[in-house]
Amino acid sequence: MKKEIKEKPKKEKLNFPNMDSLQPVVNIINEASITLGDPTRTIKDSPLVEVFAAALGSGSGAGVSFMALYGLGTVGLSAAGITSALAAAGSIVGGGMAAGVLVLAAPVAGLAGVGVAVAKQIKKKQLRQEKKRLYTEAKKKYPLILEANKNIQLDENASQERKDILKGLEIMLKKVIDELEADLIM
Repeated sequence: MKKEIKEKPKKEKLNFPNMDSLQPVVNIINEASITLGDPTRTIKDSPLVEVFAAALGSGSGAGVSFMALYGLGTVGLSAAGITSALAAAGSIVGGGMAAGVLVLAAPVAGLAGVGVAVAKQIKKKQLRQEKKRLYTEAKKKYPLILEANKNIQLDENASQERKDILKGLEIMLKKVIDELEADLIM
């Protein structure tokens, strides 16, 4: 009988994996605000014209290792003290001075790893908060852009460039909302 190998589900890629990737979203929301506030603004006035067109812990670890090195030595931080401390630390794992170096280096590596993990979690939380903020902003601007776009289509005197910027913002805000929503669901 042949065993079936179950594949792990693939992690979906985030649309916005880091803070830098959110900058275009910020630009679009800012452009929406400016455009809504300036009835004369057109696509050629926008810096996004092309877009429209394309619609911590290693310091603590070192301190722990240094204190262990000092405390395990028979004579403090002298050569004899250091070698005896390294030998004592190495004897913890059944080795000598060389093993002692590894034993005393472990807290540095371990606490550095913890520091990196903590920093990663903090960044992840900040990214999620920023996505929520931008999502809320985009959701506020979208109906305003829809209304402005609807009204401009009825205005026979409105320029095509004004119509284009509003239509472009409608499309981009919808995409931003959808992509942020997808990231926030994950």
